[in-house]
Amino acid sequence: MTHFTRRLFLGSLLAASMAAAAGAWADAKPVRILVGFPAGGGTDAIARTLADRLKDELGRPVIVENKPGAGGQLAAQTLKASPPDGSTYFLSHDHTISILPLVMKNPGYDSARDFVPVAGFASFVNAFALSSGTPAKSLPEYVNWVRSQGGGKGTIGVPAPASTPEFLVKVLGERYNLDLVPVPYRGSAPLIGDMLGNQIAAGTGSVPDFIEHHKAGRLRVAAVLGPKRQAILPDVPTLAELGIAGFEDLPYYGVFAPAGTPKAVIDEFAQALSKVIAQPEVRTRLTDLGLTVEFMNSAQLAARERAYAKSWAEIIRKSGFQPQ
Repeated sequence: MTHFTRRLFLGSLLAASMAAAAGAWADAKPVRILVGFPAGGGTDAIARTLADRLKDELGRPVIVENKPGAGGQLAAQTLKASPPDGSTYFLSHDHTISILPLVMKNPGYDSARDFVPVAGFASFVNAFALSSGTPAKSLPEYVNWVRSQGGGKGTIGVPAPASTPEFLVKVLGERYNLDLVPVPYRGSAPLIGDMLGNQIAAGTGSVPDFIEHHKAGRLRVAAVLGPKRQAILPDVPTLAELGIAGFEDLPYYGVFAPAGTPKAVIDEFAQALSKVIAQPEVRTRLTDLGLTVEFMNSAQLAARERAYAKSWAEIIRKSGFQPQ
């Protein structure tokens, strides 16, 4: 076989192999990852980071599908109605899975009955942030500024109604004897849009939602929840340091599947996810978004969810909030 013939032969083999792989990829049923918040927010960025690598581990196309509205409720209802065949998953933080069932009489799903935990991949903290047009640089300065502006009345944006950020607004109002009104948005992206445009002076949400804009100086994270300061925000105090206790439990991110999804399918996805978050580039990206990367298998995620829901059930009870 001449050199030219050998090259032609090898080229044909490569082309055939690529065509076969492309055909197999085209025949594979795509995996949907539902996200309950708009594109451009922290949860969306996390989902797209993972989906980009999951497709290689699973050998199937992985599509992020945004179902914004009602604090993730629409996405959760979509998951409940999806076939349990491993084609649809829900990437969510604590709010939709743990909190909404505590604050709504009928959210349209029961987390324990309708979903099965697949795997957890991170924890994070929520934060209190200030718009750049607000003269206050810290939470105490914000309190003084509100008192000087309108007799102690102010508005604080929250990414969803009846969420942990909304309860934080209530606690801040009681702690400082202010009339603080939570303004609910349809996710963090529109909230941050209004903060960047100085349409609202302050907002609460997750560190992943705020961190990029904080780094760029477009807004200021003034306090974080959780038991300790965050490595990515070493100069930002915790609420506990400011004398506000009760927000030490860390929320989580996890992936959930419809009830009835076979264990083998769940294990396959969980294994793929564990490999993806172990990749240095992915871990760095998630850390830069303000996450603490930690893998939790199905049983560990289920236990984390139960403990978190129990803790917040007590906070909600003490607040006097009545399920809507």
